[in-house]
Amino acid sequence: MPNDRPAVIHLTEAAKPLADRIAAAIGGEAIGVGARAVRAETTGAPIGSAAPGVGESLRGLFAAGRPLVALMASGALIRILAPLLSDKQSEPPVVAVAEDGSAVVPLLGGHHGANDLARRIAAVTDGFAAVTTAGDVKFGVALDAPPAGYALENPQDAKAVMAALVSGASARLEAAAPWLEASAIPLAENDSSDVATVRLTVTSTGRSPLPNELLYRPKTLVLGLGAERGAPAEEAIALAENVLAEAGVSPLSLAAVASLDVKADEAAVHAVAEHFGVPARFFAAARLEEEAPRLENPSDVVFAEVGCHGVAEGAALAGVGAAGRLRIAKRKSKRVTAALGEAPEPVDPATIGRARGTLFVVGIGPGSEAWRSPEVSRMVAASTDLVGYSLYLDLLGPLTGGKTRHDFDLGKEEARVRHAMELAGEGRRVALVCSGDAGIYAMATLVFELLDKGDVTDAAKRIEIVNSPGISALQGAAARAGAPLGHDFCTISLSDLLTPWDDIKRRVKAAAEGDFVIAFYNPVSKKRRTQLAFARDVLLQHRPADTPVILAANLGRKGETVRIVPLEALDVDEVDMLTVVIVGSSNTRVVSTGDGKRWAYTPRGYARKDGTGIAGGYAGAMPSR
Repeated sequence: MPNDRPAVIHLTEAAKPLADRIAAAIGGEAIGVGARAVRAETTGAPIGSAAPGVGESLRGLFAAGRPLVALMASGALIRILAPLLSDKQSEPPVVAVAEDGSAVVPLLGGHHGANDLARRIAAVTDGFAAVTTAGDVKFGVALDAPPAGYALENPQDAKAVMAALVSGASARLEAAAPWLEASAIPLAENDSSDVATVRLTVTSTGRSPLPNELLYRPKTLVLGLGAERGAPAEEAIALAENVLAEAGVSPLSLAAVASLDVKADEAAVHAVAEHFGVPARFFAAARLEEEAPRLENPSDVVFAEVGCHGVAEGAALAGVGAAGRLRIAKRKSKRVTAALGEAPEPVDPATIGRARGTLFVVGIGPGSEAWRSPEVSRMVAASTDLVGYSLYLDLLGPLTGGKTRHDFDLGKEEARVRHAMELAGEGRRVALVCSGDAGIYAMATLVFELLDKGDVTDAAKRIEIVNSPGISALQGAAARAGAPLGHDFCTISLSDLLTPWDDIKRRVKAAAEGDFVIAFYNPVSKKRRTQLAFARDVLLQHRPADTPVILAANLGRKGETVRIVPLEALDVDEVDMLTVVIVGSSNTRVVSTGDGKRWAYTPRGYARKDGTGIAGGYAGAMPSR
């Protein structure tokens, strides 16, 4: 689920207090961006050189679907976001605020929340909300943007209806709609003889809109679902559609799909929620058992299995609350049950049960913002909690703003991963942050090992796991140095902390004999200085002394260094724990360019093809000495 909390951006330390006030008033997150801003409250430290630039940060948040409130000039904000603008129906609202709060300008998504945000912000800053859309200016309401808890059936008709009202037509309001009643729209009394050109109707009844009618759907329905493990998604969706059709209601009035917490990882339940575009929420068995007196079809068999007398009916009733009722009692298909609950007022899904937790396992690359994928940035932005080694979290810069940080020291890997999984088991959205690629000598494998053999809780085992790749140190070093990975290569970690040294020695010898390009991770540490020297000496038995070796440290960060040295000159004392060492094969070469740069590359073998203009050929492995 995306993070839809507004991101309140400030560029300077002076603007931070106002950003904090605005964020508190609109339920947003104050985020400092740029070298002149301050880091979010989680650290209190100033943003350093590793922090992303203003443009990169704003575009990342916008691409992640976050509503943006930026304390900066409107023109600058528009220019920053311009490359991303394409679909006004799906893009988040954007509001610019003067640094003193005197002017609040909704720039994008006026009818998708920006106008409302602007008014709420202006009330906090005592500023002026510069709303320019015609309907909002005249009536103080956007007909195509109903408040949370309502959906418009026919948004394509809103423009014509608003035009009629602006031209002097009156409207008749069918059923209660507090936001419309509070507007300046001229409403005809239902018991009067006034002729109304426009009808504004609020109903869950499943029918098509009439001419000159806007049909609003109150989200008062909760669909309770039960399913056998592995039930087909198609069966669950078909049953859900049948239940809604039997009730004679619009699917747009559905607020959520609900079930028992042990079904949090049931694919069919999530398929139904996705089909209707609503969240899935889950209740503990004890909570569903509280609804037993209201069940129409209690089952002792179900109670013996899961601890409550009804899943579908119980979840539907728990979802709509004590004032709600069963609209449709339990209906069954071969492997799925469903029931429909109805509340007297719209249901806020965030207040019922809890979501299935999500664990984003992300690799942020070597450290440079430019090397971090947009998908990873979106996942971090969508998270409520960030778990990782402190340095890696610091490298995220302003993306950590407004989120709960869970910092761990090196050497606490299992505790770090377990903590992230258990947080997600509580229904949170958690990013487990790794450097490089999370699946290469990082935490992704430990996630699955704990799932397979660890003693994590059942709730942690039901979380959604989403992996996203990152640029590894291996790739970063290779790119900086040229193309040393142009032919067969392998990676070997020289750390014997988790792998016996005899196993590492055997792998080094095999890779040397196979003439692989080798990337050595964890080449040395403060206490471990002999392994790299051993590897060098073994390799010198199988490849030339002048074989290129790349030493790359602090890639993408301040203090980055990339050097190419001959294998015989590889000095352990010039390598530290932040260095990646890439040793070429016997075919790896070095070429210099006119600007003085030296590049390493490993030929792929194109020189052996007929008609090539490349001199020489692929030499093959050097004979063992």
